[in-house]
Amino acid sequence: MDGRYSEETATATPWSDAVAWLERAELFWLTTVRPDGRPHVTPLLAVWQDNALHFCTGPAERKAKNLATNPHVVLTTGQNTLREGFDLVVEGKAVWERDEARLRRLAAAYEAKYGPDWHFDVRDGAFQHDGDRAVVFRVAPTAAFGFGKGVYSQTRWLF
Repeated sequence: MDGRYSEETATATPWSDAVAWLERAELFWLTTVRPDGRPHVTPLLAVWQDNALHFCTGPAERKAKNLATNPHVVLTTGQNTLREGFDLVVEGKAVWERDEARLRRLAAAYEAKYGPDWHFDVRDGAFQHDGDRAVVFRVAPTAAFGFGKGVYSQTRWLF
């Protein structure tokens, strides 16, 4: 826990609690880096599975193009409130997931978490939905930060 950003009564948040937040979070903000060095931020859905966050995107979308030149990303989630909730920042490297057995498990996880509108078939190393193709990326954390509110705290985890 970083005492500079935490109240005296704050305690470090266990990683298991952070994982529970990641599993429940519906919306994440993905930050990638454009080829010219400018940041790009966009909201998206993600699932936590096998000790990593997973998200999908069309291969021609800006975030996929950015990842082709720089795989380092930040995913953030939390509550847009000042005095309650918990915010998380996960840093890592986005790796294209092509293993179809893993992709089938991830497709099932998306549908279980987000409902039948988020049903994906798996074909040719990617998700398929209504004729569109989405590539899937895995982000295993290299570092993560948790920000408690109410009693303000900042916890850092390194992997």
